[in-house]
Amino acid sequence: MFKKKVTLKILLLLFASDILETAIHFFFKKGALTRAEFAVTDLASAAVFLKAVFSSPFLWAGLLTVVAVFIIWSTVLSRIDLSVAVPIASFSYILVPVVSVIFLHEQISVLRWAGILFILAGVILVSLSSKERIAESK
Repeated sequence: MFKKKVTLKILLLLFASDILETAIHFFFKKGALTRAEFAVTDLASAAVFLKAVFSSPFLWAGLLTVVAVFIIWSTVLSRIDLSVAVPIASFSYILVPVVSVIFLHEQISVLRWAGILFILAGVILVSLSSKERIAESK
């Protein structure tokens, strides 16, 4: 039976996916905000609005980023199960507060740290259950 192991390459791909998903939000929000001055009231104003939207570099950057994330997730899912990949991708819930404390000197409450530990425990349990299932299938 083919073993599906989580490797450093997969972890890096999932980390890149998290960063690119953040970029997608930025591109689409920036593109929408720069087009907010348009009021669509009739067909002519709708055409002007659509022309402005489709000429926005933010829209195209966002769409290219969506394609990149799709390729990354396709690669990840060809190597590991979805039930393992999604919890690992949730490491951004852990990474963001840690980076915020280190670089932004934010104060994180004890309750939030407890939630972060529960997320980490869940990721570990899902990873262990995946190893258990592979061992049972042998």
